[in-house]
Amino acid sequence: MKQPDRLLAEKLLQINAINLQPSNPFTWASGWNSPIYTDNRKTLSYPDIRSFIKVELSRIILENFSEADAIAGVATGAIAMGALIADELNLPYVYVRSTPKDHGLENLIEGNIKPGQKVVVIEDLISTGGSSLKAVEAIRAAGCEVVGMCALFSYEFPVSVKRFREANVNLITLSNYTAMLDAALETNYIKESDLETLREWRKDPANWTPGTVNPEHNAL
Repeated sequence: MKQPDRLLAEKLLQINAINLQPSNPFTWASGWNSPIYTDNRKTLSYPDIRSFIKVELSRIILENFSEADAIAGVATGAIAMGALIADELNLPYVYVRSTPKDHGLENLIEGNIKPGQKVVVIEDLISTGGSSLKAVEAIRAAGCEVVGMCALFSYEFPVSVKRFREANVNLITLSNYTAMLDAALETNYIKESDLETLREWRKDPANWTPGTVNPEHNAL
């Protein structure tokens, strides 16, 4: 029986929420060259996948963060999924903006959250971890305790692992880059010869150049 990380990776590839182009890389908004582009918001259009994610992330929260008494989604990708999970767990829900609203009350956190609440943050995608941890900072600044973060998918960048460790945030993801590569190879989405390129990119995405491979990593 396949584990949830492999199952979700296959589903994300099937609906093109994850696109892989090792030989024709994308350019991210950051300017990075990348053989992968991810848009997990597409999962919302597929009831079976949406339900799978809701149930599995709710299970992870119950098993690992049972003390949680509120859920927070990170704008914008995790707003809808966070709300679905909060509804499944019958918990209060808020979402955290990337920047304060520029009018009215200038809210950074939308919804009612009380100091002392134990919060689980929901994120759709973990790349470098910067925007995710800004949401954590906002919740902590509101006087709440972040007991953990759950995400649909992580690129498993070394820099993100370091940042979450330094911020003392327990991150659990439903799927990840490693599981996705296994699923992509097994379903013939990619060829064996593509693996080296895809693995090299993950090690140093900011400086990766298409078509180059570090010979020291050939055996990895």
